[in-house]
Amino acid sequence: MESHAEFLRHVSLDDALVDALKLDFRTAPIDDADRAMCEYVEQLSRDATQLGPQNLDVLRGHGFDDRAILQITLIASWFNYINRVADALGVGRAAATP
Repeated sequence: MESHAEFLRHVSLDDALVDALKLDFRTAPIDDADRAMCEYVEQLSRDATQLGPQNLDVLRGHGFDDRAILQITLIASWFNYINRVADALGVGRAAATP
């Protein structure tokens, strides 16, 4: 999460926002559409089998069209995948001493 936070800090120039998002997106100063997107991504990351048409309807209700929903889903899924690969290979961990 740190690398993502640092990227957001760099592009937003808003340390308080980044810190609030890291703490809890539910209480961070973001709009309802962004909060709905974060809730969707959280569920996708925890257990995507529990997502259904109602979740997509919530996103649509916040102005996301099908293309945007696809992009959100693909990006979040890719990050989940690549983070697991990195974790499995020990990327970012200190080298073990023999």
